[in-house]
Amino acid sequence: MGEQQRVKFPQEVVDEYAVLGVDLPALFSAGHLGTRMGVQILEASAEKVVGTMPVEGNTQPYGLLHGGASAVLAETLGSVGSMLHGGSSKIAVGVDLNCTHHRGVRSGLVTGVATPVHRGRSTATYEIVISDEEGRRVCSARLTCLLRDVRPGDAAQVPPAH
Repeated sequence: MGEQQRVKFPQEVVDEYAVLGVDLPALFSAGHLGTRMGVQILEASAEKVVGTMPVEGNTQPYGLLHGGASAVLAETLGSVGSMLHGGSSKIAVGVDLNCTHHRGVRSGLVTGVATPVHRGRSTATYEIVISDEEGRRVCSARLTCLLRDVRPGDAAQVPPAH
């Protein structure tokens, strides 16, 4: 899947997690599934998350981008935005994902952009627009995440800083 790119985070977010000794890029990555699918997060803040995913390797039997692959990209980007909104004292857990697929894509790279629709104390909702290389909308998605407090056992799941 290539070399891992460095995600662009706002400096105040980098500082917040550095104090906690947390590896921010690992924490706010695409995770194991996203990595297998080639998801790359390029930019991440509570206001906007941008990521890409190759079509190749993520197709259904007709050779088109699989709708589930678009859902993985959408949930990844919306979850990262929700986690950044919640901050280091919260964990974002997806509770509702809706995807509308507008057109098929057979090759190239798709780009997803997640922007907030609602950012509250207990939930965050993001709209995610996925486009092809020509800028045509492939998928419109909406993700709502529950923001819950970090629990003592959650610390074992957080990647330590190197």
